[in-house]
Amino acid sequence: MAKEEFSGEFEEKVLFINRCSKVVKGGRKFSFSALIIVGDHNGKIGYGFAKANEVVDAIRKGTDAAKKNIFSFEMSGTTIPHEIIVSHDGAKLLLKPAGEGTGVVAGSKIRSVLELAGVKDVVGKSLGSNNPINQTRATIKALRQLRSPKKCLEVRGVTL
Repeated sequence: MAKEEFSGEFEEKVLFINRCSKVVKGGRKFSFSALIIVGDHNGKIGYGFAKANEVVDAIRKGTDAAKKNIFSFEMSGTTIPHEIIVSHDGAKLLLKPAGEGTGVVAGSKIRSVLELAGVKDVVGKSLGSNNPINQTRATIKALRQLRSPKKCLEVRGVTL
């Protein structure tokens, strides 16, 4: 999957903001991390994670990182081409294709990524960690691993 060029039709969404504190001589010093996703609702998605001393700066840095990581993935109509199970750190994720009209049946972070990516009918289940960063990375990893049946046959050298 080659990296895609970013243009203006992408929507961005803040998935998670975390406040971190560090105890120093004068008291506590706070910093923030932001998890951002960008997508076009049409098969292109990217995510970014950034840290900064202010929330606004963290969001801006995360958005820039997400715009650099945009990629496209295989879809089969309004759903995904096949079932997939993916692990990333502690997060384990199951995605199954669903019939038209089912909608996105998944937890909050997985749902956000799939909706912004443009997948309209899918069933997702988080089987491991509920850490938003790992869930998002697992979902992105699953989308990157999707292959259409046609491409799989080409790789195997089978012609119909």
